[in-house]
Amino acid sequence: MLVSLDTPYVDTCAADLSLALGGPERPALHVRDLTLPGGIRLRLRLLGASHQVVLTAPDATGPDAAGPDAAGPDAAGPAGAGGLVETVACLPGRPPHLPGTLHDEAGGYRFTATVLRPAGDELHTRIAALRADLADDPYALVGVFPGDPDAVTALAVRPDAPDGSVGWRTWHAYPQTNELVLTETVVALPRTSQPVLRAPQSRTEKTL
Repeated sequence: MLVSLDTPYVDTCAADLSLALGGPERPALHVRDLTLPGGIRLRLRLLGASHQVVLTAPDATGPDAAGPDAAGPDAAGPAGAGGLVETVACLPGRPPHLPGTLHDEAGGYRFTATVLRPAGDELHTRIAALRADLADDPYALVGVFPGDPDAVTALAVRPDAPDGSVGWRTWHAYPQTNELVLTETVVALPRTSQPVLRAPQSRTEKTL
């Protein structure tokens, strides 16, 4: 799904972003709700030049089941029954920190982020291709900000994720700084009637 947003583009850059797990749903510019096989529900939320994904497993009570707002990936939240809230954004009052890799085997959560600085017109070419690929994708949400066709935030769920997992990718384009931030998340769901996800407790490898 491709949507044109009325809100002016937020002037930020890759270095301002943080990853936060847990907490409430934040004010969104556009929201798309998806239901995957097995009753897994995903809410894709466009937050200015950033994103939020809310995962709810069957029989969970909703996003609030994800627990209280966490200070970061090492904090205690989203620990509710069957809930996960992932936010990548510029978070007021919180030092920027976007890990290159965050993997918690026990918690079943894997996150990766990459910052690209394309040469020449490559950013424009990549964003044009992204918009074309995801415009009619039933598992995607692409927000285009006014004033620049390359000012885009996009989310796409992987419908072909391996059994017992759910995954999504995101793209954050910052034409004013010629940056493209790519993230990918995979959440392994326990093989029980009601998946229970907890916050990752380890931060590994590089920081972007």
